[in-house]
This record gives sequence, C-alpha cells and structure tokens, in this order.
Amino acid sequence: MLKQFFILCSGADKDILDDCSQGEQTKYVGIGATVFFTAVMALIASAYALFTVFDNVYPAIIFGIVWALLIFNLDRFIVSTIRKRDKIGSEFLQATPRIILAVIIAIVISKPLEIKIFEKEINTVLLKEKNAMALQNKKEVANYFKSDVDKNKTEIEKLKAEITNKEKEVNTYYETYIAEAEGTSGTKKLGKGPVFKEKIAKHDLAKKELDSLQKNNLAKIAVLDKTATTLQTDLDKKVTETQPIIDGFDGLMARINALDKLPWLPSFFIMLLFLAIETSPIIAKLLSPKGEYDFKTEDIETALKATITQNKYQRELLVKTSATMHDKVYEDIAQDKNLYDLQRKKATELLELQAHNFTEKQKRTL
Repeated sequence: MLKQFFILCSGADKDILDDCSQGEQTKYVGIGATVFFTAVMALIASAYALFTVFDNVYPAIIFGIVWALLIFNLDRFIVSTIRKRDKIGSEFLQATPRIILAVIIAIVISKPLEIKIFEKEINTVLLKEKNAMALQNKKEVANYFKSDVDKNKTEIEKLKAEITNKEKEVNTYYETYIAEAEGTSGTKKLGKGPVFKEKIAKHDLAKKELDSLQKNNLAKIAVLDKTATTLQTDLDKKVTETQPIIDGFDGLMARINALDKLPWLPSFFIMLLFLAIETSPIIAKLLSPKGEYDFKTEDIETALKATITQNKYQRELLVKTSATMHDKVYEDIAQDKNLYDLQRKKATELLELQAHNFTEKQKRTL
C-alpha cells in the first residue's frame, strides 16, 4: 500500500512500472517518497509562517495544506516530465528550468523553518529593536509636545522671576530704611527722621505690591502647573497608546529581517539542506543511467509518434489522391458535348430573362 502510494507520488506510469523489475520500482518509490516528504516539510513551514501572520491555528493549517498540495503537485510534475536522453548535455538543458524552479521552492520552504529554528535568537534581536523603537517613540512624542511644554515652563519661570525681583526690591527698601534708622547710611543721623519715614513708606508700598503680585502670579502659576500636569498626562497617554503597536512588531517580515541580522552561515546551510532535498529527485534522474522504465516509456512514445506520423502522411496522401481524381473527373465532364449544349441553352434562357426584366424596369421609370 505504501509502495503504491509513493509510486503515485513519483508521477510514474503505474501500468508500465508494474512490468519492470523490483529494483526499478524501488528507485521510483524513493523518488516518490522524496516528493512526499518535501510536501510535508512545505506544510510545516507554510503553516508556521501563516500562523505568525494570522495568529490563528485553523487558517494557518488550511492555507498550509493548500500550499503543501501545490508544492507536491509542482514537484511531481517536475520529476515526471524529465526524460532520459542519449546525451547528458541535452538532459541537463531540459532539467535547467526545473532545477531553477526547485531552487525557488527550496528557498520558500526553508525560510519559515529557519525562523522557527532560530526563534530564540530572533526574539533577542526583536527585543532590542522594540526597546530602541520604544525609546525613539518616547522621544518623538516628547518632541510633539515640546513646544507646549516649553511655553508653559517659560511662563511659570517668568512669573516666578517677577516675584523674585519684587522680593529683592522690597528687601533693598528694608535694608535702606534700617540703615537710615541706625545712621549707617543715607543722612547718617541716628533715629527715625523724615528721611526714614519716606524710605519706610516706599518699603511698605513695595511690600503691598509684592503681596498683590504674589497673589496674582501664584494663581497663574497654579493654573500653569495644572496645564503642565495635563500635558504630561497627554504625553504619557500617547506613549501608552502607541506601545501596543511596538509590542505587535512581531510579524513575518519583522522576523525575516531579524533573521538577516544573525550570522548567515547556519541559515545558509539549512537552506542548502532543503535545496538538496528539493533537487534530489531531479539530480537522481539526471545521474542515473537509463533504466527499464525509461526504455519502455521511450518505446511507447516512439511507437505512438511513428503511428501518428504514418497516419498524418496517409491522410495527406489521401487528400492529394482524391483531389487528383476529382480534377480528372471534372476534366472529362467538361469534354461532354451534350452537357455543354444543355449548359449553353440554360445560360441563353437566363440572359434573355435578364434582358426582358431590365427593359421593363426602364419603361416604368419613363
């Protein structure tokens, strides 16, 4: 049962192969097994690749089966259409397009499996990329809010500077009237004279202005602090909203790019392994000598070709002979005097009728 299945996978003609030796049948069983297991590997590779796309097992399996059947059909077609020739050059020329197709199939099959084999290393690369993207995202979001934050900060600093300057002015007035009272500056007269009263009046006025300025500016600063808190909340919210996009940076293309950043040699050898598996049936047929199955297939094909060529020649000869006979028959008929007289009489009658009809039409138009 398994033997018949693998023969079916090889694309060989079962009726012809049944009449061949066991060794010849074993060769095609091996070719069919290679085709079958290549399709199985294609199923695993494509199902995993599609699972990374859909994040769902069922569509991944369904599309994986479809892809595996496609690869199986292509491999079976490639192997079954290669015919052994008398010259290795013509055989290789015949197999070249099929080898190129096999190489493409091998690369397509091997890439998802490479991603699975090097999954841990790829995850490390993706983690570094995600961290870098998260930092860059925070920087870009901060730059987006930078103008508003800087403007708000400048306003707060300006209001605080006004209070500080006014406090310095009040302190200066305070030091001035104290020095005047102590007689260490100004009039240098000890006591609270007219100059002292004037200076303390300036201090009291500045102190009132400071109190009013502090009240107004602190109220404005409180509003601006609230705005700064809102801006920071919006910034954090924006970063939080965009983080799932970065966390979802784990698709098939991202993993392929991450695989390319790993050392190329292990990946290259895996690809060579699949290439060897995919091309092995073709190479085996190219390198093996003509077998019993090849001779019988060639005999059937040449016999059919000879029959078709003979039938075509006979049909062409039949047409040519029939045309020659018809030409001779009509030539003999043309020499018959009775047939000529009859044809002449009928033609004369027809011309007379045409002449009468033409005359009647001309009369009606007059």
